[in-house]
Amino acid sequence: MNSANTLYNIFTELCSLIIRSCHDELIFVRCTCISEDLKYRIKQDMSEHSGLKFDVHENAAGSSRLAVRCLTADDLNETLYSTLREYISQLDERSDIYGMIGLAQSLDEAMRVILLEELHKFQEDSFSVVLNSNRESTGIGLLPRCSCIWERRHRLSHSYNRLDNFLCNILLIENRIIDDLIDKHIFLKNDMFPELAARRSIRIAASPLRREPHFTLDCYTRENIRYSSVTYDRTTFMKDNEAVWDKLVKASEHGCDIMVFPELLGNPDTEAYISNKLRLLSEEEQRQMPSLIVLPSVLYGQANNVTLLDSTGEIICRQSKQNPHRLEKNGCYYLEDIRKSHVVSILHYEGLGRIAVLICRDFISTRYMEQLMRCFKLTLIIVPSYSTGSYDFRQSFDLCAHDDCNVIWINTCAAFTEGKEDNFRHIGYVRKRIGRNDDESQRLCEMPVCREAFTGQCAHDCLFFETIQGV
Repeated sequence: MNSANTLYNIFTELCSLIIRSCHDELIFVRCTCISEDLKYRIKQDMSEHSGLKFDVHENAAGSSRLAVRCLTADDLNETLYSTLREYISQLDERSDIYGMIGLAQSLDEAMRVILLEELHKFQEDSFSVVLNSNRESTGIGLLPRCSCIWERRHRLSHSYNRLDNFLCNILLIENRIIDDLIDKHIFLKNDMFPELAARRSIRIAASPLRREPHFTLDCYTRENIRYSSVTYDRTTFMKDNEAVWDKLVKASEHGCDIMVFPELLGNPDTEAYISNKLRLLSEEEQRQMPSLIVLPSVLYGQANNVTLLDSTGEIICRQSKQNPHRLEKNGCYYLEDIRKSHVVSILHYEGLGRIAVLICRDFISTRYMEQLMRCFKLTLIIVPSYSTGSYDFRQSFDLCAHDDCNVIWINTCAAFTEGKEDNFRHIGYVRKRIGRNDDESQRLCEMPVCREAFTGQCAHDCLFFETIQGV
């Protein structure tokens, strides 16, 4: 067992106690407004009884401030654990909710170095489980929280009355929010975006790929429900995969970090084709390719899956669409024939925060999107789409911006139907958080459709670039 596991379990028990004790929904708001005298008394009480160590600092005005020291591996022992548990019991007995929240804040800060060490370990694994072993009994999971260059430190502390608004180093995952979803966490290797720290920006490439769908739509009835699916044209597999590769090469020439393709325009061979092409490159050539590649999704075998690759061709994860699209044809509705997998993959990276891929309908299923965004404090949502309109997606962009979460949405003109030209004036958007003094027109970056999209004379050369900066 991890030497810090007991500490994580104690912290989780404290968080669970706070959440259960907060019958007044305004308690977290009041906690942000307590006096400096009360803050000092809370920390002084902690310094005397919690087992944590504090340093005294004086400001120019002569007033004192107590700052908690970072814990090290040498501090983690049974004496600390028993002292903390006894102190939490005392706080509970006297119903000292401000003291409990103060202790949670101090522990979050005290574990900063330990959590950074955990983060480095997680970066070596294919995926990671939560730090605590009592998630089932407490309903809470803990992970190191990666910073993000455009996220506010106390994100939305004025908007949501939640404990995690007070935490900076720990990601608090509440089972009651995630509900029936199964969260899979992938901490990307620390050198995946090697220039991010220096540049404080990430360069995005996105392509709608083509005007031609290269699949036939199948509509049928099963157990009295009308369903739809697709059958891909095998004769176009090679040509279509070569087009994906061509866009990747061009994105590499523009120094792009992330490459995103739309929904449905892959095929069952795309993943292997692109992965093999990347594996055959030299190390230097691989370093020039986009670090994160979101391949076009494939609808096959009652699953609509997106594969995420790194620049070496390794599979990072496969994300399934969870919410089926409802297609209207000849006055009848047909449900996309997919089974919900319940598994959602969250990518973590220091500087970028937390990234998720929500395929088309998943993003505009507002409850589902907000559920993920607020549970995992997502900082970037990538939305591959095959849609006849952009309106609903644009409506959801502002919800994300409100939560410091940027969005990359890419559609395809293969979804175009006559009479909906206005819906296709733009084939993609990047919605991003900017500084309060920046030009507001930079919040929504538009990818205009080419004139040939409406005539069917596709040149297959559309590729858009955008940069997301730190704030």
